[in-house]
Amino acid sequence: MKRSLLIPVLSAALVLLTAASLFVGVTDVRLSGLFRLDDDQVMVLLTSRVPRTAAIILAGVGMGVAGLIMQQLSRNKFVSPTTSGTDDSARLGILVAMILFGSASTMQKMILALLFALAGTYLFMLILDRIKFKDAVFIPLVGLMFGNIVSSITTFFAYRYDLLQAVTTWLQGNFALVIKGRYELLYLAVPAVLAAYVYANKFTIAGMGEDFAINLGVNYKRVVNIGLALVSLVSAVVILTVGMLPFLGLIIPNLVSMFQGDHLRRNLPLTALVGAVFLLACDIVGRLIIFPYEVPIGLTVGVIGSAMFLYLLWKGQRTSEA
Repeated sequence: MKRSLLIPVLSAALVLLTAASLFVGVTDVRLSGLFRLDDDQVMVLLTSRVPRTAAIILAGVGMGVAGLIMQQLSRNKFVSPTTSGTDDSARLGILVAMILFGSASTMQKMILALLFALAGTYLFMLILDRIKFKDAVFIPLVGLMFGNIVSSITTFFAYRYDLLQAVTTWLQGNFALVIKGRYELLYLAVPAVLAAYVYANKFTIAGMGEDFAINLGVNYKRVVNIGLALVSLVSAVVILTVGMLPFLGLIIPNLVSMFQGDHLRRNLPLTALVGAVFLLACDIVGRLIIFPYEVPIGLTVGVIGSAMFLYLLWKGQRTSEA
């Protein structure tokens, strides 16, 4: 599909899925009766449905763009916050906040989740620099192993301090508990996405290597630091608000690049749109498949994302052998 048609089609899909998200649920709130809602229906719409839909869109946009930045800086299509230990490190930061501060405030959890996510991402990039065998398939597997190590440390200390059940809350993404007053941190994804657009060309240059970037007058380390900080910020706020959304940052940029190539600045708006549309669709399916109960969004995204990840690995392996 041509780019001139792709954005209008995705925008129309976003509008339709947003409307569907607002009016799908156990409580009977219908579009046809929008101006005849009673007080309870108005409360459900404004307190639960609108915040939930906004949270889904913000999380989809943020994680899609975060994955695109990671793939550009690491020069690897299989790298994302899920496959680089960023998500697992953020979860460890939340646990540390709970251990140190007891009933930690949201801001305390946010700060430590951000710091740990940033530290974990830097450590992965350091490992990436030290690896001599930079096979496209090998690198994300190293990231997954690194993430599992961090996750094991988190589980150990969660057992040690009797916080396993609390930590499990951030293991699987779930928008069912999103209500007004408990999702607003996700709006930090908006300035992060805008900053990504401003630095898009510099991220592209940095992705070509340190020597190349320096020769073009780009401060390589500063640009990489900004990119990793944006990825860590988005990952931390998404995990803290709705939990882990596995492989979302991996599959969205790859879907866009399959049809539109690898131009970072051009792909940013498309990646944001596809991320929001994809996550809205997964959430609506999860709400309808066993209605009136719902499947957590982390499960639906995880199943689709892991299947696509395996497909991309298989495709990448075949390409390297050709």
